[in-house]
Amino acid sequence: MSARPSALSTPGRRIAAAGAVLALVVALVAAGIAIGRGSGGSGGDRAATAADEPAFDPNQAAYDRIEKATSRRKDGDPMALGRADAPVVLVEYADYQCSFCGRFTRETKPELIKKYVDAGVLRIEFRNFPIFGKDSERAARASWAAGRQGRFWPFNDELFAKLRKGDALAEDKLADLARTAGVTDLDRFRADLNSTEAEEAVKKDQEEGYALQVRSTPSFLVGGKPLAGAQPLKEFEAAIAQAKAVKAAGQ
Repeated sequence: MSARPSALSTPGRRIAAAGAVLALVVALVAAGIAIGRGSGGSGGDRAATAADEPAFDPNQAAYDRIEKATSRRKDGDPMALGRADAPVVLVEYADYQCSFCGRFTRETKPELIKKYVDAGVLRIEFRNFPIFGKDSERAARASWAAGRQGRFWPFNDELFAKLRKGDALAEDKLADLARTAGVTDLDRFRADLNSTEAEEAVKKDQEEGYALQVRSTPSFLVGGKPLAGAQPLKEFEAAIAQAKAVKAAGQ
């Protein structure tokens, strides 16, 4: 895993980030939670599990706090799929050099979209969490740049269509993938990729992940509850069902 990036640049941002980190860490410590320990990820060592049926969880108050802190629910967010007011939000922390992230994108995400996103039950929000160095960071900035032209998800799918590492994520290669994904203004794409805004957007996602003690990719929050690794579809289905039941009970 690469070293943690430097803190956000301005004092105001550092203070705001510190406050968010503190609030999330308090919730995590209280619940005894750490994300990224499951199997099926870039460094997990045991399988995460989900209840077969919705049931009371003594950590639910912590999950609620985490869900509130991490689910952005912004209309028009280019890195989100589904209704902003969907009852359940799935947040994904991923690295473009992670083979298990690719597996989730190719095998599980389409089923979740068809069964839950299209039905208005689920919203998927992507977070760039590059942990494998400069190539991963460049790919993360490129995905943000594609999103500036409304093509984040096609570009995301192109990047994860197969495992790409090192030189396969050079800027020229990323521009070729962007063209394939429907990005029309490649000069703007390159400028956005190399912009301060792209760097800050990726750092914001990273800081959120580090605050949650994300330790491997892919890592997920489903209604604020951690789920680590490219788990089978049934694990996501159970987590979504439980989060939906909790939301309904609280209304």
